[in-house]
Amino acid sequence: MAKAPVPGRVKTRLCPPLSPRAAADIAEAALADTFHAVAMCGADVKIVALDGPPGPWLPERFRVIPQVGRGLDDRLAEAWAATRDHSAGWGIQIGMDTPQVASAELDALLERLRRQGPGSALLGPAVDGGWWVIGLTGSDPHRVFRGVPMSTPQTGVMQLARLRALGLATRVVEAQRDIDTVADLAAVTAQNPRTCTAWAWRRWMTSPQPVDS
Repeated sequence: MAKAPVPGRVKTRLCPPLSPRAAADIAEAALADTFHAVAMCGADVKIVALDGPPGPWLPERFRVIPQVGRGLDDRLAEAWAATRDHSAGWGIQIGMDTPQVASAELDALLERLRRQGPGSALLGPAVDGGWWVIGLTGSDPHRVFRGVPMSTPQTGVMQLARLRALGLATRVVEAQRDIDTVADLAAVTAQNPRTCTAWAWRRWMTSPQPVDS
């Protein structure tokens, strides 16, 4: 799940102190890190459900589907439903807020999901109370996502409860920190200084910032 890095539409919680243009630069860098991790992992098919127009930052190796639906729960459900012809509903899903995640971690999650087998799921909590990764093995995505409140401090707990209420044997995996605020950005890039996101953050801190019109 990704959003096109358009100023004023992405990473708005970074503004201020960042300008909308600088926040979009951070978002594009986070996309680059995320796309690299996914491209290098062993998944058979790599798909991006995109909100907004594609641009030169989008790798050619990815299948692209548009995000559809009103709320995030609906968009998640529709994205998983749209990929069933390619995956039979098996796979893992991440967003663009955890650029620190590496391809080896994604491979480990894919292998864990394969070992768990049908009727199972995995969920990775985010430190802000949400979740950063989910893995499913063919479950109905509308039952998995619709009606789960998104972008709240209870989202992770409620998503886990939904998975277990559906009878899925759900493994909770390692937590990660989403980049939502400047404090998140500083913490994640300090621990992962060689990422594109870290380079973009350092560039912002050391360069004069453009004035957005």
